[in-house]
Amino acid sequence: MLFICYPKCTTCQKAKAYLEANGVPYEQRDIKEENPSLEELTAWWQRSGLPLKKFFNTSGLQYQALNLKEKLPTMSEAEQLALLATDGMLVKRPLLVSEEFVLTGFRQAEWDEKLT
Repeated sequence: MLFICYPKCTTCQKAKAYLEANGVPYEQRDIKEENPSLEELTAWWQRSGLPLKKFFNTSGLQYQALNLKEKLPTMSEAEQLALLATDGMLVKRPLLVSEEFVLTGFRQAEWDEKLT
C-alpha cells in the first residue's frame, strides 16, 4: 500500500498514526518531494470512482492562489489532471493507494471500512 503524505500536515500525521496503530503495512512517499505523475493520478482517479474534484486540496494556498474554485468547472478532466501533476501541494492528502481502492484525505470511518 502506498501512503502519500506531506509530513508537516497534521491530518497526514493522524493518518500515519492510524496505519501504525492498526498494523497496516505501507510505503510512505512525501508528496512535496515526489509529486504524483500524470499517469499515476489518472490511474488512481479511475480506480477511486471519485469525482476528480476530490483529488484537489481545496484548502491549500496554491488552490486559492490559482483561483481554482472558479477555474475548475470550466477545465476538462485532462487539463485538471495535468494541473494536479504539476504540484503535489495541489493534491488532496493524504492519499492511500492500494490495488483495490484509493482514499483521499483522512476520514477514519472510511479508512476503517477499507482497512479493518
